[in-house]
Amino acid sequence: MDDSPAARTQPRIHTAPRTDVSQDQGRFRIHLNFPGRAVPDHDDHGYGPLATVVESFMDPGTLIRMHQHRNEEIISWVPDGVMRHDDRRGNELVTDPDHLMVMNAGSGFWHAEETLAEDPPLRMLQIFVRPHSLDLEPGIQHEPIPDPVAGEWRHLFGPEGTDAPLSVRNDVDFYDCRLAAGATTTLPARSGWHTYLYVFDGVVDVGDESVGYTESALVTDDGDVPVTATEDSTLVAFCINPDAPVTRQGTIGR
Repeated sequence: MDDSPAARTQPRIHTAPRTDVSQDQGRFRIHLNFPGRAVPDHDDHGYGPLATVVESFMDPGTLIRMHQHRNEEIISWVPDGVMRHDDRRGNELVTDPDHLMVMNAGSGFWHAEETLAEDPPLRMLQIFVRPHSLDLEPGIQHEPIPDPVAGEWRHLFGPEGTDAPLSVRNDVDFYDCRLAAGATTTLPARSGWHTYLYVFDGVVDVGDESVGYTESALVTDDGDVPVTATEDSTLVAFCINPDAPVTRQGTIGR
């Protein structure tokens, strides 16, 4: 291990391979990414308020019947295709590359998800955030999001009161970025918070670490970290307050 002064000033980067935790329900399949597992001897599968990042696949003509979530914030990020939502409040919503959905489940929220036979195969992320308190008021946010700008991070949700288009009830900021091969950006950062990066498509160098398709990296202290694409890449990043108070009674995102 390099213990030189230069090495000690570099942010700590913990990388993780593609998850081996998955569920196959035929037309609906998921891979569960647990950010806490990137850190050796970490005693939590999640990392602070970020419980899990789920890579979800739905074939055309798939219905996930009405079911309830409680005590978790569920974010649906769809970079391509469509995810159709309805709920017991009468909402019929389509989440696609131009819209983001945040379900603030709170004390209980019932919903269903569907793709129609004429829809394309769907691959998306469903993000589970632990709220700061139990049995909060349930609700749903479904908003248009800014057009992406190549090579720039787009701020899509954050804690209540931030300038992000949508909000969650704990200390997590979420960004995405399309980075062309050869381009470099800086990982989103916030003083005192940590950053979790997930590579949805492509391959990037995070500092001196190579992180590929469906792999991830967790930066656990301050410092600017360059991210350089070695292939055209689609990235998401979470800035997380590791000391935020959390609850652990979510239906899925415990």
